[in-house]
Amino acid sequence: MNRPTLKGSGQDGVQFQIRVILLAFLILLGFGGLIARFTLLQVSRHDYYHTQAESNRIGIAPVVPNRGLIVDRNGIVLAHNYTAYTLELRPDKIEDLEATIAELGKIIPILPKEKRQFYKLKAESKNFETLPLKIRLTDEEIAKVAAQNYRFPGVEIKARLFREYPYKELTSHVIGYIGRISQTDEDQLAAENKVANYRGTSHIGKNGLEQFYENELHGTTGVEEVETDSSGRAIRVLHRTPSISGNTLHLSLDIRVQQLADELFGDRRGALVAIDPATGGVLAFLSKPGFDPNLFIDGIDSQSWQELNDSPFRPLNNRALRGMYPPGSTFKPFMALAALEMGYRRPGDAIADPGFFALPGSSHRFRDDKPGGHGLVDMYKSIAASCDTYYYRLAFDMGIDAIDRFMPKFGFGSQTGIDLPGEATGILPSPAWKRNRFSSPRFKEEQRKWYLGDVVSIGIGQGYNAYTPLQLANATAIMANNGVAFQPHVVDRIEDVSTHTFRKIDPAPAARNNFKPENLEVVKHAMQGVVGPGGTAFGISGGLEYTMAGKTGTAQVVGIKQGAKYNAATTKEMHRDHSWFIAFAPVEQPKIALAVLVENGGFGAATAAPIARKIIDYYLLGKRPEIIPSGKGDATASEAKASVEENEHD
Repeated sequence: MNRPTLKGSGQDGVQFQIRVILLAFLILLGFGGLIARFTLLQVSRHDYYHTQAESNRIGIAPVVPNRGLIVDRNGIVLAHNYTAYTLELRPDKIEDLEATIAELGKIIPILPKEKRQFYKLKAESKNFETLPLKIRLTDEEIAKVAAQNYRFPGVEIKARLFREYPYKELTSHVIGYIGRISQTDEDQLAAENKVANYRGTSHIGKNGLEQFYENELHGTTGVEEVETDSSGRAIRVLHRTPSISGNTLHLSLDIRVQQLADELFGDRRGALVAIDPATGGVLAFLSKPGFDPNLFIDGIDSQSWQELNDSPFRPLNNRALRGMYPPGSTFKPFMALAALEMGYRRPGDAIADPGFFALPGSSHRFRDDKPGGHGLVDMYKSIAASCDTYYYRLAFDMGIDAIDRFMPKFGFGSQTGIDLPGEATGILPSPAWKRNRFSSPRFKEEQRKWYLGDVVSIGIGQGYNAYTPLQLANATAIMANNGVAFQPHVVDRIEDVSTHTFRKIDPAPAARNNFKPENLEVVKHAMQGVVGPGGTAFGISGGLEYTMAGKTGTAQVVGIKQGAKYNAATTKEMHRDHSWFIAFAPVEQPKIALAVLVENGGFGAATAAPIARKIIDYYLLGKRPEIIPSGKGDATASEAKASVEENEHD
């Protein structure tokens, strides 16, 4: 029996079978692709996508460490931290920054300067960082923002640590300040491979001890794993590696001595540096005027910055560390010791002082401040009565090369190495220095030459001589310590806050100058004579309960014509002489050596010496004097001035 067939079914059947096979193949291929893709996603790249998923759910947040404290020798806090709440924005989470800030401004006041500061920070920062728009929120402001926080993705209220300097201007030039991390800071951190430890940190030391001891103060950053919602807000902490707080700096500085020095200066400009000769520890470090370092922490406003920069009194200038001044007659004790050590003079060698010194074959006279001269002058009298003529002749006899070889023993012309950034070198002049100083084509060859007259002025601390108050204090400490030099340091010891162990700053001598004891005794005895009868600073010696060695100095600011007489009353204040005084006490076992500079203060005995006496009284005896406003004078200063007039010199 024949089975019925469709017309053309054989050909169509073959085509149909081909289509089925192709379709089956495509289906199998699709399923194979899906299986392969699933295998890739779920097996091969499981860890990667798991991490990505977790990163959407878990945020890694840095735990910023507490910055280390800075305290004085008595434990008084000079720099500390406090917590305050800030309104912060994360730009990459906000579609329209301007609109968001405008809306926030309807809830709490946002000042124009706060907006400017925010956009400045945004330009300097990474896009994924949260940036403060308004700092130190009040409780009321926190409540208002928190109530409507759901409206503002990318807006957070954060608790941040803030730095504060309670003594403001008083410690500005020694403590320094912190400021926001700049691109330059970031580049430096990258070069030192420290970027990871500064994640989440917005500030860094910019000046003073804050900058010098940044590595000690910053601490170690921790890590926090936080579960977040879809808008990026934290829900709960999953894991936390705590941060390690920065170390505490314990200073040798006594803030009470610093306060007294500041009060004694009043509104006068200048600097005071006091050092413990036996260790090099800095007891006081004052530069007047100062500034409020708190202004710089979150970026100083333009008006305050302009006021500081435009001030004729230059409050940003660290006079103690970077101000260079002619040392005046405070240079004479060091010249005297050089003469003794190098054999140019003996203690009893005397000269007849006619009131001037003239170079051989020259009519030019280098005059002494006392008309008619001091008569017969030996080394003791040359220091006690401050005879210029003696040192004109001494410098001429020694020559610049001998002076240039000896003075570095006291640190003149080189940095002391103090633990503060930006120290000036000072100028210990020499023929090589002068040729280099005037090497520019705009100077004539005659200006580059070294002349005999150049060294004569150097003998009394004038001419090209220029040193910082720190260098004078350090040199005085070396003299007091019989030639043993310690590197000045403000930090006495560093406390590890985790272990409560201390690391002492090593007071090992930086240098030992083997001066002959008998020569040191001659110079020290003469420096005692400065505050004795007939000495230029006898006026400050009333009621002295300890032995003191000192030297007054008056440094010219502008030159006067030969034959003319200096008159402070007819001279503009900014052109008046600077007032110097160096001293150490007690002479037998010195505990304090200091240098006091009062800019445009006139005679050293009248202005700088009374300040030094009161500082030493307070440090050694605990006697705190009654402070009379500066510019009004006091009994001690009046007595000193009378002594000056009697001796007609500084």
